[in-house]
Amino acid sequence: MKKTRSAHSGVLVVGLIAVVFVAGCHHKMAATAAPPAPPPAPAAAPTVTLNVSPGDITQGQNARLSWSSTNASNLTLSPGLGTVDQQGSQAVSPNQSTTYTIVATGNGGQAQASARVTVNARQAAENQPDIAELFQANVRDAFFDYNKSDIRPQDEEVLSKDAEFLDLHKQVAVTIEGHCDDRGSEEYNLALGDRRANSAKKYLASLGIPESRIQTTSYGKERPFCTQDQESCWSQNRRAHFVMNR
Repeated sequence: MKKTRSAHSGVLVVGLIAVVFVAGCHHKMAATAAPPAPPPAPAAAPTVTLNVSPGDITQGQNARLSWSSTNASNLTLSPGLGTVDQQGSQAVSPNQSTTYTIVATGNGGQAQASARVTVNARQAAENQPDIAELFQANVRDAFFDYNKSDIRPQDEEVLSKDAEFLDLHKQVAVTIEGHCDDRGSEEYNLALGDRRANSAKKYLASLGIPESRIQTTSYGKERPFCTQDQESCWSQNRRAHFVMNR
């Protein structure tokens, strides 16, 4: 009987030791568990700058906007210019003083910058207006669709007003420059620019302007008016540009 109790007690002691050992091991394992990973760093905030040169112009003159940004996935430039690249420049010719604002958006938030163009009214000449200023204010370029040289309906009105000016100022002779966007070879664009310049010349001649007062030349894609790689910029380069002969 005594042996049975002694054996039973021994079993209890061994069991208690096992429980203590397991608990100790569990405590040690829990104590050495890896700490949780730190939260991801927040996205960098976008930055943007916008400059204009010159800041003061006379009606009919151009100013140039220049901008750059960091950490931005989308930039919009207003009024009227829409989505633009992360950095670039654009000529503008507002009719009145205008504040241009660029907004940069990215994963880290939003940033914006502004630049103002002050437009001064042209002063009336005491004796006779400057014919060069009149030309710049009244003669407009004709634009073309991609890979086309025919005059679009919306540009017929533009060229008609150009013809009215030239008919009123018979002492003025012009050179029409043919320009293209930067797609295609140099040779192809020189030929396309030539066709565009001559299409504008023929249209003016059909309205009674003597061809002897109109010269043409082609620059193809050599002298872009806008340098951004997007349609809103390409469309500005597809033009027949008017220059008054001195």
